Amino acid sequence: MTIIGAAAAGLTAVLLAVQLKSVKSEYGIYLVMAAGIFIFLYGLSRMKIVLETLEMIRSCIQVDSAYLSTLIKMIGIAYVAEFTSGICKDAGYGAVGNQIELFGKLSILSVSMPVFAALIETMQSFLA
Repeated sequence: MTIIGAAAAGLTAVLLAVQLKSVKSEYGIYLVMAAGIFIFLYGLSRMKIVLETLEMIRSCIQVDSAYLSTLIKMIGIAYVAEFTSGICKDAGYGAVGNQIELFGKLSILSVSMPVFAALIETMQSFLA
């Protein structure tokens, strides 16, 4: 499936949810959530391409694997936080969605701290 397929699945779910809103609004929310989970899982399958590319980059320029694993963790945190935040906001719980976004940002910051510390150490070695 391409972006066209994912967009079509999303639009179809939204249009059906709008139709169901007059009958039972909770069915529309469930339908949109199911479509979101389907598209999310499809997006995860695309991660194989990203991982293969990062492995090729690591082998070409001899980057420490810890840096690449940190990058992958950061991408995963951002993807999951954005997805769950969007679902919460669509369901009418914007405050929870905002808290998930904030937690995701703090998680990315905490995961990136070892890389930042290594950068500071490298800069200190150049200055000394």
